[in-house]
Amino acid sequence: MKPKKMRSSGQKDLFRSRLEQMINRKHPLCRLAEEINWKVFEEEFGVFYVEKVGRPGLPIRLMAGLHYLKNSCNESDGSVVERFLENPYRQYFCGYEYFQYEAPIDPTSLVKWRNLVGAEGMESLLKENIESAKRKKLVREQEV
Repeated sequence: MKPKKMRSSGQKDLFRSRLEQMINRKHPLCRLAEEINWKVFEEEFGVFYVEKVGRPGLPIRLMAGLHYLKNSCNESDGSVVERFLENPYRQYFCGYEYFQYEAPIDPTSLVKWRNLVGAEGMESLLKENIESAKRKKLVREQEV
């Protein structure tokens, strides 16, 4: 199925901690999150999702964000999901509005998603992230 959009759930969120109140918006991950054109990923990877077949897909921004963090920090699938829970900057980067207390996915979902989008999809994901960081001058050419 097509992934659901990440939305707040109204009244339940009244007492939850908003990430924007917890973080410094000048942090490199916040600046990079604002620079990346996430719609590019939704358009490119949306073709892999089928309407009304199977369980709802995982949000593309979450999966793309976790893969960026995994590769940029040289982490395993398990550790990137664990650190996602501990770090509000990572949650903001992945598109969440409220602080999450439970893992949004099982680490094996990252493997399945990588297999779904293939090597070309992963290359385009990393290319857009690197280009976004270079446009914002968050990384230098020699760091890439």
